[in-house]
Amino acid sequence: MLTGKKGVILGVANKRSIAWGIAQATAQAGATLALNYQNERLEANVRELAATLDNPFVAPCDVTSDADIAAFFEAVKTNFGTLDFLVHAVAYAPKEDLEGAFVDTSREGFRIAHDISAYSLTAVARAALPLMKDHGGSIVTLTYLGSERAVVGYNVMGVAKAALEASVRYLAADLGPYGIRVNAISAGPINTLAARGIQGFTKMLKHHAAVAPLRRPTEVAEVADTALFLVSHMGRGITGEVIYVDGGYHCIGLVPKDEPA
Repeated sequence: MLTGKKGVILGVANKRSIAWGIAQATAQAGATLALNYQNERLEANVRELAATLDNPFVAPCDVTSDADIAAFFEAVKTNFGTLDFLVHAVAYAPKEDLEGAFVDTSREGFRIAHDISAYSLTAVARAALPLMKDHGGSIVTLTYLGSERAVVGYNVMGVAKAALEASVRYLAADLGPYGIRVNAISAGPINTLAARGIQGFTKMLKHHAAVAPLRRPTEVAEVADTALFLVSHMGRGITGEVIYVDGGYHCIGLVPKDEPA
């Protein structure tokens, strides 16, 4: 599906991360990849994972730094020439702002969550544009239902994800004339290291599996396959969308009567 295609996956952190699942799926489909690491502390882990793929390009890129973003995509241009797809799997909020009540969110915590989780998509899309605009491409980001419903413990991250989803629509409108599609995948709760930072996550995971129409947890591979579809030729008519990969949980209003007590 992706033979001869070149893509960037931002956000690979460890073997359980959704970004890593997407990297594996796209590499297996024939894509040549570029991966980033945020800092020296994470470099060894990312390079160890990258070594199991077909020789991807790996370089530092902290998405809070415009200089880092510019240097990373300049290196991608030097190594790849052009780019066919970009996967943005980056999000962060201070732990203290994911605890307690949303009303207690600090001004700095709000800024950090939006800078890293929402604005970074616009920043990297702008950097990728010169590498895509002559032939088109696909940009995919990751979101969650907490963007449109109040989810206990998700707090400021939910507000940041709402901004991210709005960014998807505006970027889709801006970049569509270049043949560049921009979409988001709204994944159900997945037991990643990052998700464990959400207070009450284990309870959230069990509730989702009990209530979602498919009656099971969301799997990384399901999200990865959807990303593969969106960055491939098969997703060529889709842009500005949020696609749910959550076993149907988003469509439930009343909790089914067979939910465990």
